[in-house]
Amino acid sequence: AQLRYSVPEDREPGFSVGDLAKDLGVEVRSLAARNLRLVSEGGQRHFQVDLAAGVLLLDSRLDREALCGQSPTCSLHLQLVMENPLQLHRVEVDVLDVNDNAPQFPKPEVVLEITEVANPGTRLPLEVAEDPDMGSNSISTYELSPSKHFALSINVRGDGVKMPEIVLEKALDREKAPVHHLTLTALDGGNPVKSGTARVTIHVLDANDNPPVCDPPISKVLLEENVPVGTLVTKLNVTDLDEGPNGDVEYSFKTSNNAPGKFTKLFSLDARTGEIRTKAPLDYEESSAYEIAVRARDKGSPAMEGHCHLRVELIDINDNSPEILLTSVSSPVQEDAAPGTVIALIGVKDSDSGDNGQVHLQIAKELPFKLVSSFKEHFSLVTSGPLDREKASGYNITVRAVDSGSPQRATQKTFYLRIADVNDNAPNFSSPFDTAHVQENSLPGTSVFSVSASDPDEGSNAKLSYSILDNGMQDVPISTYFRIDQDNGTIYTVRALDYEQDKVFQVPVEVKDAGSPALSSTAVVHVFVLDENDNAPSIVYPSVPKGSAFHQAIPALAEPGYLVTKIVAVDADSGHNAWLSYQLQESAEALPFQVERRSGEIRLAQALRESEDSHRLVVEVRDNGTPSLSASVVIVISPEENSVQDFSKSLDLPQSSPEDSNLTLYLIISLVSISLVSCVMFGLVAARCLKAGSASWTLAGCCRGTGRKPASHFRGQMKPDGFIKYLDVGGAGLTSQAQNYTSCFSPMSEQSDFLFVKPFSHSSTAETVAAYEQVTSTLASPCDGQAQPNTDWRFSQTQRPGTSGSQNGEEAGAWPNNQFDTEVLQAMILASANEAADGNSTLGGGNGTMGLSARYGPQFTLQHVPDYRQNVYIPGSNATLTNAAGKRDAKNAAPAGGNKKKSGKKEKK
Repeated sequence: AQLRYSVPEDREPGFSVGDLAKDLGVEVRSLAARNLRLVSEGGQRHFQVDLAAGVLLLDSRLDREALCGQSPTCSLHLQLVMENPLQLHRVEVDVLDVNDNAPQFPKPEVVLEITEVANPGTRLPLEVAEDPDMGSNSISTYELSPSKHFALSINVRGDGVKMPEIVLEKALDREKAPVHHLTLTALDGGNPVKSGTARVTIHVLDANDNPPVCDPPISKVLLEENVPVGTLVTKLNVTDLDEGPNGDVEYSFKTSNNAPGKFTKLFSLDARTGEIRTKAPLDYEESSAYEIAVRARDKGSPAMEGHCHLRVELIDINDNSPEILLTSVSSPVQEDAAPGTVIALIGVKDSDSGDNGQVHLQIAKELPFKLVSSFKEHFSLVTSGPLDREKASGYNITVRAVDSGSPQRATQKTFYLRIADVNDNAPNFSSPFDTAHVQENSLPGTSVFSVSASDPDEGSNAKLSYSILDNGMQDVPISTYFRIDQDNGTIYTVRALDYEQDKVFQVPVEVKDAGSPALSSTAVVHVFVLDENDNAPSIVYPSVPKGSAFHQAIPALAEPGYLVTKIVAVDADSGHNAWLSYQLQESAEALPFQVERRSGEIRLAQALRESEDSHRLVVEVRDNGTPSLSASVVIVISPEENSVQDFSKSLDLPQSSPEDSNLTLYLIISLVSISLVSCVMFGLVAARCLKAGSASWTLAGCCRGTGRKPASHFRGQMKPDGFIKYLDVGGAGLTSQAQNYTSCFSPMSEQSDFLFVKPFSHSSTAETVAAYEQVTSTLASPCDGQAQPNTDWRFSQTQRPGTSGSQNGEEAGAWPNNQFDTEVLQAMILASANEAADGNSTLGGGNGTMGLSARYGPQFTLQHVPDYRQNVYIPGSNATLTNAAGKRDAKNAAPAGGNKKKSGKKEKK
């Protein structure tokens, strides 16, 4: 069966379309059993079957326009299937149209154009509105909003479609009303009526009846220089009442012979917009203003044009740094240039104007230079203080120019000024005093010492040459002993040196530069000659010809301990090389004599037998050097009855002349005179130093202040006759405190030889040099009395300096353990030997004598000779040779007690 139903399109879902059970003639309750189901042909499910009621229901809202479009009829086809038995039924549903759509124009806004010179009656067609509804619900008519110039006209096409048109009723003027806005309304025939609108815009097309106009015709623009390229200068205000091509203006620069187009290289003009922009950097310093002429031309036919004039004035900014020009530089400049000397001429300029072009020059304040303004923008660089090449060999001078702009701009320029050297510095030794040691007997050409000097100057002013000055202090020119390499300052020996002749040399060295004038300075090198054991001991007493023997008679009844004689020997060497020891050479027979190892005294060791023959003794004197040297003497001792010891027979001493007896007096008078003059001069020097305001001064310091060259503090000479006839000044013992020695002479001393002994240590040479000056000043004071003992000096009985006879053979003890003690003791032995040679002194004490002067006669013995040992002062001790001998005699009486007492004092010290 085929069923047909109809349903309006605006019904809601669930709307009953038709009663299927009734129309099919089927009971409602059997529909479920027969499995009634609906099949849509289009695949879209718009309907559903209510099995309980047996009706066809609307499943979703229908839209006729969507389902059927503009078709006059709209039907939907369905199929109903039932089983038991299987049956197929066709259902057709007509969708009825409802005025549910309003008319609608294709475009909501319609734009029309009409020339302003169009005649009335001109028609402007419009687009037709659309309405999806059909029949009476479709478009019925159109309406236009009221207008003075336009009206609506509707035409019907052959298919019945109505065509709206706009008709011009009154002439137009585009300049007054360039655009007209109208509203077009479309109405359908439904109930209720629905409508649709469209906005109609009518543009009145222009006719080229107006030229472009520039406002204002002449303008001025202020622009900073150096603005970025592309900066907008201005946009021309040009108007043309026309429109379209008639009002479309093109811009271009206008040039003429009177106004060359230089600005066209700096500015660009947009032909469409009239914007003027920079196309190159603008420089105020090149041109401060530009005149620009612009032509404005429309595109009408015929074309019309207008003209614009623009003045661009640049504002100066501080875009130029000052420029420094070195006109002249005097380099190098002498370091002795006077203040105010012109070093350089400097110019400065700044291309900016006003404050931006005001420039100030500056240099570092710590430099010894200053800037002086010569005239505008020109300066002179002059010296403002002394120059010293040794402190600064040159200067990096930075000149800084600063303008007054905001912000400030600065430029600096650096140039190097070299300082030329002037010979204004004397060479300088590393030390004004140096010490050197050289071994005696060294080969000529031996290197002694190298002095070193420096000169802060440069070039030839610093080229140094060394030379040795002859200060006249030595008897022989110093150049005969030493030479110096003038290039490196090395001092060499010219000949072999003899310690016994010269112990120390003062070598004044001068260093001189090659400047003009040449400058120099001096230094003193104290060359100490080191002793070698190159002199064998010399036997002073007894003095016998070589190959002969000395005969000595002794009482036959002499008791053991009897002093037979005494061997006195000296050694020209020094220190340990001059320490002598005495011993008997071995013989085939035993001899009843013994020799004291230290004193050289020959004593009877055992009683002689009656009628004993003479004894021949060979006494060997050996020094302590390496290798050891020795000398020997042969002594024949003969026992005799009633023999009296007489040294005058065995030693021929020279007679004293009347002139020699007065030598001591003359010497004392001379020393007193010299001492008085020295005291007066020392007082004057002290007064001068105190007057100068020196809070702390020394004599050496005041004297050195005079600038005189240092004088020699050492004079020494060894006479070839073997006896000491020189003055030897020394100091600087084993401690830092210098030791001074003073010798006072007896009025009856005939030869008047005297000795100042210096302790010398190789390890304290520097202290020795310092002590020379102190000792020299001590020599100037007179010797009015015996010097006070120095408690710093202590010697044991065996170490106390004195004559050989002042020591007991039993108190042999140890040898002095250092060179200082050795030299002191040696010096005292030499002094004793010297007096023994003159016959004015006793050597020893007790029952022995050394020798008597021939002028006293053989009847004189030791007790008749005045004991001058009390006039010999032992430095650092309260003992003299007299009390030393007395102690020795006392020790012979009580040797044990004397040894213990003296040893205890030594250990206590």
